[in-house]
Formats: sequence, C-alpha cells, structure tokens
Amino acid sequence: QLKLVESGGDLVQPGGSLRLSCSASGFRLNDHAIAWFRQAPGKEREGVGCINASGRATNYLYFMDGRFTISKDNAQNTVYLQMSNLQPADPAIYSCASSGFALCPIGPDDYPYWGQGTQVIVSS
Repeated sequence: QLKLVESGGDLVQPGGSLRLSCSASGFRLNDHAIAWFRQAPGKEREGVGCINASGRATNYLYFMDGRFTISKDNAQNTVYLQMSNLQPADPAIYSCASSGFALCPIGPDDYPYWGQGTQVIVSS
C-alpha cells in the first residue's frame, strides 16, 4: 500500500526556517516523482515544487525566489522541503503527493497519492 507521511510543521517566527519531511512507504522514491503543495485557509491549493525519480527538482513559478528547496534521500525513502526566510504569507498546510510514476505533472489533479499534510505557522 502506497503511503506518504509528512512531518516537521511547526510555529516559526518571520525570517525563520523549517525543514519538512515526506516519508514514503509501499514504493521506492527512485521510481516516483514527489511534489509539495500547500493550501492556506480560504485559498486555492498551490504547487510548491516537485522532484522527479531521477532527483531533478523543479520549483513552481511562485517559489522560484530561492527560499524553498526540494531534495530527497532515496536510502531513507524521504523527500524534504527546506524553507528559509519564512514570511507571513507562507503559513499553510503543506502536503506531499506522488504522481505514481517518474515524472512531475503540474496540477494537483495529476497526483493520485497524498499525505495528510503538516501545518506551518509563521508568527512573531
């Protein structure tokens, strides 16, 4: 059974950093692409970025300012989202999702497998 579990969400001050983890079971990350999405209350879900099976990471348009970095450890079967200089606009539920194959589709509807999400709060 394919399963994704996120962790690492927390309360941080503006300007702070967090590293979120997405642990996979039931499949191997060297076969699947994993994307990070986020959704704030009352807002549409938006894609943060994706890392494909080969390890190439792509940040989606809004997140190309260098504050968010996606990486993975195939040995640990875990994908990470390193977030720095967190801003008041960043609080949301952050979720990881698997496309079920090696490449990164763009839209959330193309990802059939989702974790439960982890909450990030940015507040002083």
